[in-house]
Amino acid sequence: MGDAGTGHMDAGHMDTGHMDAGHMGMGDIERIDLGEVPYEEAVERMTRWVGQRRAGEIPDRLALLTHPPVITYSARTLPAELPTDSPIPLIPVDRGGQATYHGPGQLIGYLVLNLRERGPGDIVRQVENALVDACTTLGFETLRRDTPPGAQSLVGVWTPAGEKLASIGMLPHSRLRSSGRGPHRGGVTSHGFALNITSDLAEFTRFTACGLPGVTMTSLAELAAFQGRLAPSEAEVKDAVAKALGAA
Repeated sequence: MGDAGTGHMDAGHMDTGHMDAGHMGMGDIERIDLGEVPYEEAVERMTRWVGQRRAGEIPDRLALLTHPPVITYSARTLPAELPTDSPIPLIPVDRGGQATYHGPGQLIGYLVLNLRERGPGDIVRQVENALVDACTTLGFETLRRDTPPGAQSLVGVWTPAGEKLASIGMLPHSRLRSSGRGPHRGGVTSHGFALNITSDLAEFTRFTACGLPGVTMTSLAELAAFQGRLAPSEAEVKDAVAKALGAA
């Protein structure tokens, strides 16, 4: 998950109408805790869930998991931004965003949501603000940032000092209109966010993380150390995030 929001729509341009774009306010989301799942297997599951959600066979779903070490990148990622000698697997993906690292100590949240049923709204901004709310619950001050026109996307969750704590990359799946005039806005989402809890931050320095040269990544463990306290447990983080997203 990089930081460009959705697969083919930049954050801030996914607004589909009247829902408050500031907060999720969603609810009725099924929470599934999966533990560690290889990236390719997780994608296979998401693909299946998208079809099931579109068919009405399952409710909206939040899957919480971790991945073994992997670097994922989208079609937007420049070759020069990728590592040339990393022992960590590199996997191309269809989500939004640029290159990012997933591994132990990082909470992954995959959201399979039927946007048409939920109503209009900027889903990426809602996820950003839900994660900010979760961090507040855990005792950390964070914020979302607007992206200046023409600049690399700043979608994600940041500290006031400008360090990046969480990345978001989502993909909206649309079906063709019955009129054959092309895909409608909305559909079912996949992919989601990556929140660093006790991540090995050195891995982010081996490539251009999120398409942002010089970006400094941080983690809840690092922020907690600055505060002179213990980092929250993975279970505490999961519960806070799920509650903020309406999946508690």
